[in-house]
Amino acid sequence: MVRLICVVIGYLFGLIQTSYFLGRYYGIDIREHGSGNAGTTNMLRTLGTKAGAVTFLGDALKCIAAVAVVRLLFGESHADMLPLLILYGAAGVILGHNFPFYLGFRGGKGIAATGGLCVAFHWITGVCALFTFTAAFLLTHYVSLGSLLVYVGFVIELVILGQGGYLHMAQPYLNELYVLAVLLAALAFYKHRGNIGRLLSGTERKTYLTKKSDK
Repeated sequence: MVRLICVVIGYLFGLIQTSYFLGRYYGIDIREHGSGNAGTTNMLRTLGTKAGAVTFLGDALKCIAAVAVVRLLFGESHADMLPLLILYGAAGVILGHNFPFYLGFRGGKGIAATGGLCVAFHWITGVCALFTFTAAFLLTHYVSLGSLLVYVGFVIELVILGQGGYLHMAQPYLNELYVLAVLLAALAFYKHRGNIGRLLSGTERKTYLTKKSDK
């Protein structure tokens, strides 16, 4: 039951669709422009760097906030499985972001929210996510590639932290944590299936922060 509560808490935070509300402020439905995705990259390409930055910050912060609530509610009563509950809460945020019921379940891809998860989960995952995405983006200018590498890295980092004893959980909880992380990564790869196809064919669109993206 406590796992479900954490997912519901996260889902409610995930419903705060930063790009959709910001787009409405500018008089558009972001899902009807550009790639049609309600996320940071589409906001960056459609409305500019400032809008993209605000979107990323808002989507990351909603996951950080959800994790904070989970810590507050269950930090003492379920200390033996808190990292697992945190991941359930973050999973709820990602589901709420990707599949908001009030927008016909048409949301984003959950990458900015995942960035918030990496920051809130452990300082090591936060630093690794920042380094991985920044390096991949600066070298290739492919947001999708950087995003997917962050997920791959996050799963690996969880296993290293878990098996190294840094998460202070029993092995059954750790195994559940790993499975949940893999499922979230699988969802991210599924949401990026079009991007993956374009990356493989060399037709993926590059993104630049200071000049217009490639057509």
